[in-house]
Amino acid sequence: GYGLTQQHHSDHARFGCLLLIALIASRLKLKLPGLTGTMSVNLPFILISAAWLSLPEVLVIACSSTVIQSLPKGQKLIPVRVLFNFCSMAIAVALAWFVLNHSGFGTIRPSHQVLLALATSTLFLGNTVPVAMVISLTEKVSAVKAWNGIFHWSFPYYVLSAGVTSLATSASHYTGWQTPVLTLPIMFAVYHSYRSYFGHKTYQTPPGWAKARARSAGA
Repeated sequence: GYGLTQQHHSDHARFGCLLLIALIASRLKLKLPGLTGTMSVNLPFILISAAWLSLPEVLVIACSSTVIQSLPKGQKLIPVRVLFNFCSMAIAVALAWFVLNHSGFGTIRPSHQVLLALATSTLFLGNTVPVAMVISLTEKVSAVKAWNGIFHWSFPYYVLSAGVTSLATSASHYTGWQTPVLTLPIMFAVYHSYRSYFGHKTYQTPPGWAKARARSAGA
């Protein structure tokens, strides 16, 4: 509610492009071992939005794509799960946006790459810590073990997304707001690679993870 009341100066072309691509990417999702939820390739576009756009616009893009991602394919919709994912993403992406846009120590401001790394870490913690707490309460397992399981499978993807976002924001000086369009094929390749890898391998879940199956927006 706070975020949506904040002032913004919209670049309609950039906002519309990012919203459309984030919605498309949110449906490119796959099931990871040990997780009841899914992982989609919309994260870089959420991070790019946080770097380029105002808080209200980022909230619209992130939360809309999260809802679209949460819609099941051929399965029963669970409203409470969709609501949880929506709220978790809203809080996480708002915190990440503040890190990117309001971080500084007096007259010293960290580089864009440092801020992006901090914002990605903030988004990761904002998405995964609440999930681990819910799992701890509902599955009667340690919150630390639950979070460790989420970390095991999803953190490398966050690192990859931060790298793609850094490249995209740097390339935008030459390609303009069309950069996300060029980034989508890269993320489709990442999605195809993940799907092929997890479709042909057998995995052992981390210790203590058998009961801790996440329902997160970022997983």
